[in-house]
Amino acid sequence: MTTTTVLNPATAEPIAELERTDLAGTDAAIERAQRAFATWRRVAPSDRARLLRRFAAVLDDHVDELAQLEVKNAGHTIGNATWEAGNVRDVVEYYAAAPERLSGRQIPVDGGVDLTFKEPLGVVGVIVPWNFPMPIAGWGFAPALAAGNTVVLKPAELTPLTAVRIGELALEAGLPEGVLTVVPGKGSVVGERFVTHPAVRKVVFTGSTEVGRGIMRGCSDQIKNLTLELGGKNANIVFGDADLEAAAASAPGGVFDNAGQDCCSRSRLLVQSHVYDAFMERLEAAVRAYTVTDPSDPAADMGPLISVGHRDSVAAYVESGEVAFTGTAPDGPGFWFPPTVLTPGSTTARDFTEEIFGPVLSVVRFETEEEALRIVNDTDYGLSGSIWTRDLDRAMRVSRAVEAGNLSVNSHASVRYWTPFGGYKQSGLGRELGPDAVDAFTETKNVFFAIGDSPAR
Repeated sequence: MTTTTVLNPATAEPIAELERTDLAGTDAAIERAQRAFATWRRVAPSDRARLLRRFAAVLDDHVDELAQLEVKNAGHTIGNATWEAGNVRDVVEYYAAAPERLSGRQIPVDGGVDLTFKEPLGVVGVIVPWNFPMPIAGWGFAPALAAGNTVVLKPAELTPLTAVRIGELALEAGLPEGVLTVVPGKGSVVGERFVTHPAVRKVVFTGSTEVGRGIMRGCSDQIKNLTLELGGKNANIVFGDADLEAAAASAPGGVFDNAGQDCCSRSRLLVQSHVYDAFMERLEAAVRAYTVTDPSDPAADMGPLISVGHRDSVAAYVESGEVAFTGTAPDGPGFWFPPTVLTPGSTTARDFTEEIFGPVLSVVRFETEEEALRIVNDTDYGLSGSIWTRDLDRAMRVSRAVEAGNLSVNSHASVRYWTPFGGYKQSGLGRELGPDAVDAFTETKNVFFAIGDSPAR
């Protein structure tokens, strides 16, 4: 038996030893899910909805437990972790309404009646990243289960503990064995088997664009259904007419939240030239006030990075960049890094074009709206971003011109479970969340019924 040692990134100390699922164990989990699918797909919609509501209620009873576990395993602040545990509960509850509303259509045709049916795919493999272990797990398994699929979920090796606990809570809530199975293990073993196993009918992956390309190539061999949520290098555009106080005060949270380990992080900041100096003065004050400390402290704005290797990767970008100012971070054990603001001399600089995935913000000036749009769209990514302006016409015009899937005006909020989430270009494929997410876990079957003597075509 091989195991994974799970560390607390705030202390660099071990907190758990977890058995690592091998290839045989992965196959066994998939086969259990396949057997469970034969029954789960036939559970009456009202009963499936009732079980999901019960699951949401059990999750609600354990929000504090899950949040504390995430603080220790992922280094998330207690405020963020509590929101994340609540988000899993909310997403399950939201999609609990879907089984009784998932319906096909009657289409007018000549010679008979034509009906469409929404049918589940089968076994769905969900691969979860280390940066948001709870919410992203829920975004994958909740709509899949609501549609009548079964799910095998692989958490990230660095952050498996909350996923394992959620799997236990699913059983406590009464979901049949095999309906939601959590299989900790290496991506090269468990995740790869999701791609190659013929019983897995869909793969949901959140992670790097590089790994996403490989998964897409692998799924093409079986023409396998796929949802990808990948990288981002998102822009925060501050126009001269914006509320500079609000824009500067909120900018640190837009990039340093979760220590910048967020595909929606607004890590490229564009400021219109005539307000640049005034904005940067306000931004520096906000960055220096950003509290980086023990993530279990309710006053913490930011915790540590996930690992020593990732900290070294982030540090390499800063060492080669132009540092304008930084915040503070604790000394001693743990994978700490201060919030850092860079001012690259060019929009082609490495820190401005590559996803750093850490608490690093790169700021440039722009003169005109046209120039800002050229800079913003000059990237392979297109996930999210923010636009700060008091001009409603400009807000609408720019939001339509930015090539990204999720934008906020005078805000940095990217995710609401009621609304679709996903990216343009190399930031992903498909959409998660929102009222239509369940459809992505179904096949549409069309059935024509010939009636009477009418000619059938």
